[in-house]
Amino acid sequence: MRAAFPFSAIVGQDDMKLALLIAAVDRSIGGVMVFGDRGTGKSTAARALAALLPAIKVKAGCRYNCDPQSTMPCPGGCTPTGMKTASMPVPFVDLPLGATEDRVTGALDIERALTRGEKAFEPGLLARAHRGFLYIDEVNLLEDHIVDLLLDVATSGENLVEREGLSVRHAARFVLVGSGNPEEGELRPQLLDRFGLSVEVRTPSNLEDRVEVIRRVDAFGRDPAAFIAQWQESEVATRKSIDRARKALDKVDVPDATLEAASRLCMALGTDGLRGELTLMRAARAVAALERRKSASIKHLARVAPMALRHRLRRNPLDDTGSTVRVERAVDDVLGQ
Repeated sequence: MRAAFPFSAIVGQDDMKLALLIAAVDRSIGGVMVFGDRGTGKSTAARALAALLPAIKVKAGCRYNCDPQSTMPCPGGCTPTGMKTASMPVPFVDLPLGATEDRVTGALDIERALTRGEKAFEPGLLARAHRGFLYIDEVNLLEDHIVDLLLDVATSGENLVEREGLSVRHAARFVLVGSGNPEEGELRPQLLDRFGLSVEVRTPSNLEDRVEVIRRVDAFGRDPAAFIAQWQESEVATRKSIDRARKALDKVDVPDATLEAASRLCMALGTDGLRGELTLMRAARAVAALERRKSASIKHLARVAPMALRHRLRRNPLDDTGSTVRVERAVDDVLGQ
C-alpha cells in the first residue's frame, strides 16, 4: 500500500485541515466540501488524515467492516458474538466519476446468481467506506442523484437497498469529503447546503510557502520512510488530540449565549432553514474539544463560521464580494470578533 504524506507536513491550508479534523472528531457534521485550485493538496490532506487515525477493530472476514461491539444485524452474517476480530487501517475509498448507483450502494451478485442460482448481495463502495472516509474528486461533475444519495446515507448512517427482490440494510458511517474546481461547474445550492463544512483552497501566493511545499513533496518522493519518520512526533500529537477530542466531545458544554450568537449570525446572513446553526454549534463544539476546552465559546463560533455558512448564502446581485467575505463581515458586525 502506498505510504500517505504526513498530515502535519502539509504547508498552510489551515481551514481545510481544521475542517477535516472537525469531521474526524464529530462525524455528524455532515462531510467536508473543498473547492479550489488543482494541485493544492485536497486529496492528499484527506488521505493523510485517514492514515493518521488508529486502526479499527472489525469482525474477521466481514465485508461490511462491522464493529465487534455493534449489535446492528449485518447482511454478511457476522452479527453473532464470539467471532474472531481483526485490525485494519481506517478505510479510505475513492469514488470515481461515472460510478453507477449499483456500484455505490451494492446490488445483486450477478455471478453467483448465474453460476450457483443463489440470490446474494454484493456490497458496494458504501460498505467498504464504513467507519472511514469516502472521497469524491470533482464532486461537482458527479451526477446529482448520486451525490444526493451519498449525502442521505452520510446523514442517516445506514444504507438501504431494495431492488431486484433484495432488501438489505447495513451500517454506513463515513466522513464524506468532496472536492472540485469551481471553474468546471458548481454543485446545485440544494446539494451544497447539505455538506456540513465548505472550505476554499488556493495555490500558495507566498514565495516561502511555495518553496517549502516543493521541498517537502520532493523529500517525501525520494525517501517516504525517512520523511514520515521525521514527522512522526507531530503525527502522534495530532492523533492523540483527535482521540482526546472524540472522548470529550459529549462533555463539552454549548452555553445559551453561544447558541443565541449562532442564531443571530444566521439571521443576519439570511440563511435558509436551521442546518447552518446546527452545523455551527457542532463545529464550534468540536474545535473546543480539540483545544481541550470545557465549553464552546463565541470565539470558537467565529473561527468556524466561514466554513459552516459560506456555502449556505443566497446570491446577492448587489454585493459582488465573495461569500466568505460576507460571512466574515457578519461575524465582525454580529459577534464583534
